[in-house]
Amino acid sequence: MINNEQFFRLPGPIFAEGRRSTNSGRHYKLHMHRTFSIGAVDCGEVMYQAAGQEARLVPGTLALINPDTLHSCNPVDRKKRNYYILYLDVSWCLQVQKSIWQNKNFVPAKEIALENELIYHQYIETMGLLVKNNELPDRESRLTELVRSIFLRTCEPDIPFSGSTLQIARLKQQLGSDLSRPLPLEQFAATHRINPYTLLRQFKAGTGITPHAFRLNCRIDLAKKLLRAGHEPSVVALECGFFDQSHLHRHFKAMTAVTPKAYQENFT
Repeated sequence: MINNEQFFRLPGPIFAEGRRSTNSGRHYKLHMHRTFSIGAVDCGEVMYQAAGQEARLVPGTLALINPDTLHSCNPVDRKKRNYYILYLDVSWCLQVQKSIWQNKNFVPAKEIALENELIYHQYIETMGLLVKNNELPDRESRLTELVRSIFLRTCEPDIPFSGSTLQIARLKQQLGSDLSRPLPLEQFAATHRINPYTLLRQFKAGTGITPHAFRLNCRIDLAKKLLRAGHEPSVVALECGFFDQSHLHRHFKAMTAVTPKAYQENFT
């Protein structure tokens, strides 16, 4: 069987992108997303790593990936699998959480995996429908109900933030902006009067990733957005801070297992 990759993006007030991969034996290196992501296999099994933890994913279990969290999901014993992955905008997720707790900041899931047959089947059914038709009239209510159920079982609101955590959050925000410009680590350290090596150590301890690698992942996320909008890969490369199209191609495929052009074709 030939590996098949499908991508979709939901129009309207919510940002959600989904992926359906069938008969896939592809391996992924550790990477991250700026979104809150939910994944599941409906055939086969994978070894899932996230935030220094590990879980074996089989049908019936959801993978929960908090924003900016290093993770990978790879097949066990090189066997192929079918899987779905859903990427949700954090600001939309925050609005869903506010309807439950009225918290000020997004509350991450405290678990990397959720074993719940009812929610798993709800997820598989919803994703299957969205892959076939991403303009379902009740798509937002379906997603809201699904995500709400997940948050109620896996989140603990009102977790206080330490000073170093807030500093890392500010640096993450800066690293995710002006992506065509050089890395602003030293400038940030000078502005906030902190030793850049101390900042580097705190950032890696708090996120599991270096600022450089974090920024590279942000560039890939921006590349996806521009490719979905129909921009040429050569233009996207420069807009995202890559040296040229081949530089973009190499990093994009390493993190998504597809080429920029193959990804773009799903949206044109």
